[in-house]
Amino acid sequence: MHGEYKVPGGKLVVVDLDTEDGLLRHVRVAGDFFLEPDDAIESIDHALEGAPADTDAAGLSARIEAALPPGTVMYGLSAEGVAIAVRRALAHATDWTDYDWQLIHSTPESPALHMALDEVITTEVAAGLRPPTLRVWEWAAPAVVIGSFQSLRNEVDPEGAERHGITVVRRISGGGAMFIEPGNTITYSLSVPDSLVKGLTFADSYAYLDDWVLGALGDMGITAWYQPLNDIATDAGKIAGAAQKRIVSGTGAVLHHVTMAYDIDADKMLDVLRIGREKLSDKGTRSAKKRVDPLRRQTGLPRETVIERMIDSFRDRYGLTTGKVTDEEMARARELATTKFSTPEWTARVP
Repeated sequence: MHGEYKVPGGKLVVVDLDTEDGLLRHVRVAGDFFLEPDDAIESIDHALEGAPADTDAAGLSARIEAALPPGTVMYGLSAEGVAIAVRRALAHATDWTDYDWQLIHSTPESPALHMALDEVITTEVAAGLRPPTLRVWEWAAPAVVIGSFQSLRNEVDPEGAERHGITVVRRISGGGAMFIEPGNTITYSLSVPDSLVKGLTFADSYAYLDDWVLGALGDMGITAWYQPLNDIATDAGKIAGAAQKRIVSGTGAVLHHVTMAYDIDADKMLDVLRIGREKLSDKGTRSAKKRVDPLRRQTGLPRETVIERMIDSFRDRYGLTTGKVTDEEMARARELATTKFSTPEWTARVP
């Protein structure tokens, strides 16, 4: 069995192993990490040898840490990262490069249609009818996108939304409200097979699926990191928020979508969103304006260039061919946009 795990902000860990009578056997850990002293790698292998195959990641991590020689230094590596690679090997997890990735980057669409496209495309991936897909959104209108479980009245000021011509839609994933303006926002979705995140906890899957964009931002001179549970941040503040939805039909798939602040009209955002003191209290700031620091200021690049460089970075890492939404997918999405995502019953399902 073979498992790989890219430690967020670190290096690749590779584990090869067998199982015999429910125990790990012939464990070999490798990767492009740094580790001192040299024989610490043997200590890791020995710590895992003979462990019950149903040991969770925390238990495997504890075995590794207990076996490391005094003064061991890990760089780009952690005991937890090795443990996750083991769990991915046992779960027969796939890797990014196992797939022929497809890019969808088309004309601007309405907020409701974007919600529907996410559901349709990810369902198609789960059914094995579409390859794993990176979809970069273009917005036809400003919007507030609220999470699946948020209260509409608690999140949105209806008078402010009407005053600024803001459409309010509810997505199928959890998480918080996102304030969208077409020229100020970069949004993308990853629709991936469930096998890509096998062996990862829900929290770990966020970091794993965000790792490529951290590299893309680094290429543009921005040092960014994953901030649990679902943010991407720099030392200047938050620049993006992610959300996920599991699709259990077929072989299963994960929708992971991210909204990034290229620029922001903070006064307008505060006029539309109800951001309470409780939400800000654990963020170390008194003002919602200070929570988000736009990519425009940090990169000095046009929005289109930022998107282009992100796509190029993904293509360089994993390969990416240009595709499109099929006629059948678009027809289903338009129907869902009308019968579900544009209806008061869905938008106000949590009043």
